Amino acid sequence: MYVQKLTPTLKGRHISKFLPLLRKPRQLFSATASSPQFSSYGLGNRNEEIDFDILFDSSTKTPFAKCLHALLMVSGKIQSIFISTRLVNLYAHLGDVSLARCTFDQIPQKDVYIWNSMISSYVRNDHFHEAIDCFYQLLLASEIRPDFYTFPPVLKACGTLVDGRKIHCWAFKLCFQWNVFVAGSLIHMYSRFGLIGVARSLFDDMPYRDMGSWNAMISGLIQNGNAAKALNVLDEMRLEGIKMDFVTVVSILPVCAQLGDISSAMLIHLYVIKHGLESHLFVSNALINVYAKFGNVGSARKVFQQMFITDVVSWNSIIAAYEQNDDPVTAHGFFVKMQLNGFQHDLFTLVSLASIVSQSRDCKNGRSIHGFITRRGWLMEDVIIGNAVVDMYAKLGLLDSAHKVFEIIPVKDVISWNTLITGYAQNGLASEAIEVFEMMKDCKEIIPTQGTWVGILPAYAHVGALQQGKRIHGLVIKTNLLLDVFVGTCLIDMYAKCGRLVDAKSLFHQVPQESCVPWNALIYCYGIHGHAEKALKLFGEMLQEGVKPDHVTFVLLLSACSHSGLVDEGKWCFHLMQEYGIKPSLKHYGCMVDLLGRAGYLEMAYDFIEDMPLQPDASIWGALLGASRIHGNIELGKFASDRLFEVDSQNVGYYVLLSNIYANVGKWEGVNEVRSLARERGLKKTPGWSSIEVNHKVDVFYTGNQSHPKCREIYDELRVLTAKMKNLGYVPDYSFVLRDVEEDEKEHILTSHSERLAIAFGIISTPPKSPIQIFKNLRVCGDCHNATKFISRITQREIVVRDSNRFHHFKDGICSCGDYW
Repeated sequence: MYVQKLTPTLKGRHISKFLPLLRKPRQLFSATASSPQFSSYGLGNRNEEIDFDILFDSSTKTPFAKCLHALLMVSGKIQSIFISTRLVNLYAHLGDVSLARCTFDQIPQKDVYIWNSMISSYVRNDHFHEAIDCFYQLLLASEIRPDFYTFPPVLKACGTLVDGRKIHCWAFKLCFQWNVFVAGSLIHMYSRFGLIGVARSLFDDMPYRDMGSWNAMISGLIQNGNAAKALNVLDEMRLEGIKMDFVTVVSILPVCAQLGDISSAMLIHLYVIKHGLESHLFVSNALINVYAKFGNVGSARKVFQQMFITDVVSWNSIIAAYEQNDDPVTAHGFFVKMQLNGFQHDLFTLVSLASIVSQSRDCKNGRSIHGFITRRGWLMEDVIIGNAVVDMYAKLGLLDSAHKVFEIIPVKDVISWNTLITGYAQNGLASEAIEVFEMMKDCKEIIPTQGTWVGILPAYAHVGALQQGKRIHGLVIKTNLLLDVFVGTCLIDMYAKCGRLVDAKSLFHQVPQESCVPWNALIYCYGIHGHAEKALKLFGEMLQEGVKPDHVTFVLLLSACSHSGLVDEGKWCFHLMQEYGIKPSLKHYGCMVDLLGRAGYLEMAYDFIEDMPLQPDASIWGALLGASRIHGNIELGKFASDRLFEVDSQNVGYYVLLSNIYANVGKWEGVNEVRSLARERGLKKTPGWSSIEVNHKVDVFYTGNQSHPKCREIYDELRVLTAKMKNLGYVPDYSFVLRDVEEDEKEHILTSHSERLAIAFGIISTPPKSPIQIFKNLRVCGDCHNATKFISRITQREIVVRDSNRFHHFKDGICSCGDYW
């Protein structure tokens, strides 16, 4: 028996799979009544045939396919080119391209069908270079020429535009260029290499266009960032009476989200329902994603619940929908349901899960996810999951852990660098963000993207590094990203925070203004520079242009009104916000408390807090405490601080505020008590510093600094300035000295404040009457504010001071804040 002879060679454990099939004579044999009967373990005579269709279908692993191959060789069936081609395809389907090629090479007389199968086998298994070589070998076979089935897979395999153009020439030479399959593949190929104009020309010249051609053109435009043109092609398709299929829907829905066109998305959803396309899994998944992008999680959930069949992508989509819309609790709930329904999570599930724990501020589970990923080795295998873990730690404020994970990632992409830079910048560690960016520039293979500029520009803005910011501006122009609304907004913010309000306003008119993002940026700029009236005027222009404000818009307007004492205007903004359907958040309530408190309406501010529908957080009580300090209300300040320490006992700034209230009225026992409480809780006051950039070098001064190389000249200049100030009527305000010391020492302490040291250094280091700009990490001292007005008048300079809250422009003895800050 031949099967018994083959068994030692083919190993019993593999051939045993086929024995049950060979034991079914009715299925595998075709015997006549007169023919002799054979054992079901044998081949029988020539009239008996094995049903190789069943054997092909049963070969689900390579060893089984090898057994089938042996049977085909012994039976002689391998001589059939149809059977040989089928075997080549089987090996390719199982992922063993080398065996497919060996089988292909053994075929003596090849036709174009077997060549196409071999090329497709290479392409299906991502052996693109071998596919191109195989195509050129086909061309050398003089008796055979490619047909229109040859070109689609080989065009997909093109790794260079040169190969693509050569194959296009062959398609043209053989008159296949206008075949719908070939033309569609050419459109795909040119789109992939960014030659969307060539692709469009081919599309327009096609004598007949099928559904695949339209989908190829639409997806090509989308891939090349031409979302609006993709919608135009869709309109052309409808005018020609071509109906969308599920591929068109899946391609076009993300475009609606990209353009913010929810109306088109809803019309497409209506089309899907009308034409019964909702049964397609891909369509439902795309609908979940598009509704999530618009923040309509209710509709996303409804689509998910109406799905008859779900896969892991469906679950990932609904989890991401809630995670991306700041609802980590519901997102985690769907993750639990996913597990209960027997779906195994994949990398994308864990990416969402990492974001969920960061939003929940759940450090413990964050480390658990990190451990889970590490144990499975995914951190080393996929950069996407590595980037997600870095982002998670950064959002949790665990920057050391974020940096360690970043270092572990074996192959970092630009997103890895962007994530770490943004993480440092958003946690107030601007210097560290700039250091990482400098390291990134040393990696020549990493090309900065939009995310890089959006990450690093706020860091330069934070430290007031105008020159470096200008360099980034130049690079943005070179890379044609100036019209990107997020990059443009960051540049506006950078120039404003570096004191260049005119440049910020100029940039505003260069970026797209369809969304409220750039408008918000300029409103913020006006607010921090003390121009609340201009901020309100700009808001009016925004409404006239039909741009809808968001919750951020009103936070910025309320903050601007607060800094300028515009109480009535602030109240108007607060009520107008609700007319736009925006429910006030704690940030809005905090701005209102600050607005009322700064203006001296402390009792009204307290009543406002009592009437709030939300539970007050640290920002609310902090605003009331700050107002109590400004107006010297010890009783209310003590009350606010007690509430503060209940909700946020680890913020040293609140202890400093309360201590300052006591110090201002000479209650040194209260000062010592508050300072002792802070020490007991392991808190240290953030030291005040001021910086100034002179000759492209940044000098930083701390209060009482004695280590600067020009220390003597600085203090000499301050003594001269103080004498001139006193002649003009300056009287030191010792209430800003928060120590119980003698008056002569108090004057020395005031003179040694960091902002005065920086200003004096700027005066002796720059030409007379030239502007000076300094940055302070804390709120500017009241006495220093008064002194700087005198210094601007004496030196005939414009002095710009940016503190932790806002800008002060001093000129001719007057400050832009009008002494209201």
